[in-house]
Amino acid sequence: MSLIVMKFGGSSVGDAERMKRVAKRVVERQQEGHQCVIVVSAMGDTTDDLIDLTKQICDTTPPAREMDMLLSTGEQVSVALLSMAIHSMGFSAISFTGWQAGMYTEAVHGKARITDIKPDRIHKALDEGKIVIVAGFQGMTEEGEITTLGRGGSDTTAVALAAAIKADVCEIFTDVDGVYSTDPRIVRVARKLNEISYDEMLELANLGAAVLHPRAVEYAKNYNVALVVRSSFNYNEGTMVKEEAVMEQGLAVRGIAYDKNVARISILGVEEKVGQLAKVFTALAKEQIDVDIIVQSGVMNGAADFSFTVALSDKDKALSVIESIRPQVGFREVTSQVDLVKVSIVGAGMVSTPGVAAKMFEVISDLGISINMVSTSEIKTSCVIDGSRLNEVISALHTAYGLDTDKQAFVGGPSERR
Repeated sequence: MSLIVMKFGGSSVGDAERMKRVAKRVVERQQEGHQCVIVVSAMGDTTDDLIDLTKQICDTTPPAREMDMLLSTGEQVSVALLSMAIHSMGFSAISFTGWQAGMYTEAVHGKARITDIKPDRIHKALDEGKIVIVAGFQGMTEEGEITTLGRGGSDTTAVALAAAIKADVCEIFTDVDGVYSTDPRIVRVARKLNEISYDEMLELANLGAAVLHPRAVEYAKNYNVALVVRSSFNYNEGTMVKEEAVMEQGLAVRGIAYDKNVARISILGVEEKVGQLAKVFTALAKEQIDVDIIVQSGVMNGAADFSFTVALSDKDKALSVIESIRPQVGFREVTSQVDLVKVSIVGAGMVSTPGVAAKMFEVISDLGISINMVSTSEIKTSCVIDGSRLNEVISALHTAYGLDTDKQAFVGGPSERR
């Protein structure tokens, strides 16, 4: 008997028929002799609908605590309905909210991190022969406040639970049947990967690949959780995410990711003093604003310019923070740019293959597109470019690195929300 964690996202449980299909799949697993813990997201567009309601109620940004109180209800609906569907098939199931499942988090609303898991109730229910269904995306502080985990929170819930209960495998069910070399909605001849390393998957996830959330991959790597990405719409073999993956011969680049959630901020005419960058980025960090690519120009007339990228959703907040520290830093002006996209190539073989980054620059240049910013590491190269020709760039890079196949990628439904 194996202990399996199965996670289903919003499109997998998007309506009653899909909910029944998930119930059937879960019951099949239990009938094979496995113990099953299921993690689910809110149904379909539930979260978006709830957010739209807040906009009708509030003229200003609603309190973060109340947003968590509201958004956590979406998953609560899902777990109850899935449990009912399983019961209607004659099998025993029990649903838990995140806090009932023992999911404890830090006291940060909107994007809390898990601090501890006390899965006593889960183990008890499993020992009683029940299928356990847990609400993803949510937890509770030690003081009893409801929190949500932010984007990708259900993936994180599933992998963290798998580590806590020492599951044999954690399966992430989505609308594609594995991890592809790029978004199969853009490149229908994308290559499905049989396996991929934690490090490569983490880079792809951090760089915008929506199939897994970075925090989920981090948990899997840190706790050596066997992680499989597969489709909820068919029974195809998925992609195994593991410590070391076999590289396909001749393919230095394993995947191409993109991130549209990018804004560039430039601080111009910064007084040349020791510690200026520290002041800026410390102030941003205190406001929970993540900074990505940073580029500084040379010093001229005692002043320098530097630019960095943040999430598009953080742009206005970041600009406000920078203006607030103008007296401490001293600069001429601050500007911002949107309508950008970050395109990245990833592969463990890049470090030992000369010319990989050069080919990327050449492909983008041949399309007549300017590169605004560049960031590199041993296994990835990222370029920030104008976002209007994204699909063309992705397709050209995919072909240039020999990733095209003669098969059509499987895409079973709308993209997952969390």
